[in-house]
Amino acid sequence: MAGGRPVLGICVGMQVLFDRGVEQADVHAEDRATEGCGEWPGTVERLRAPVVPHMGWNTVTPPEDTRLFAGVGPEDRFYFVHSYAVRRWEFVSHSDRIRSPRVTWSEHGEPFVAAVENGPLSATQFHPEKSGDAGARVLANWVGTL
Repeated sequence: MAGGRPVLGICVGMQVLFDRGVEQADVHAEDRATEGCGEWPGTVERLRAPVVPHMGWNTVTPPEDTRLFAGVGPEDRFYFVHSYAVRRWEFVSHSDRIRSPRVTWSEHGEPFVAAVENGPLSATQFHPEKSGDAGARVLANWVGTL
């Protein structure tokens, strides 16, 4: 992606990085699959939650070895506004030479991928630019990786 240049995808910018997305055109139509960029295996699907869109503040659960969420606490909240997300992480590395991406999770009705860190390619489902001090920390951490 981007010739190895650093990229930070935000919201739909994260969703397009997966293999495909399945969206419902309208309530009477069949779901429509669209090919994504294929940077990570997985399908962006409609959240199964009592209220959709997921709109508002939520916590995230990053992996221990995260760089993107360094200095972010478990009580910090991020601003989400979306109806679709990756609900299952499908990437498994079977090699010592290939490191699996770091995956951060959140939950709204069910667990979903809230962020991915993969070398120069990072992405968040939430909007860090609208997430106050916690979002500013994530953006500063990302800039610090450049």
